[in-house]
Amino acid sequence: MSVARTFKVQGVMQLRNGEQRRFTVYVRGVSEKEALEKVYSNLGSRHKLTRRHIKVLSVTTVSDEEVDDDYIKALAQAERLIVR
Repeated sequence: MSVARTFKVQGVMQLRNGEQRRFTVYVRGVSEKEALEKVYSNLGSRHKLTRRHIKVLSVTTVSDEEVDDDYIKALAQAERLIVR
């Protein structure tokens, strides 16, 4: 079984009004590829963007102490997840 890690994803997204906005997102994932998929999915659904409007500049693994998001901290500290 693979262990999930916390990734910090930074980049730029082009909003529908033409404005470019920087973003920093913390996500949990088994691999860098899975973390990127989550970022594309979340930003795309939240801001109605396609993948070509999202430019990822960096993906780094971070420790749990570096995370600002309380939800991600709680996920990182959970011993196990129950999926139905």
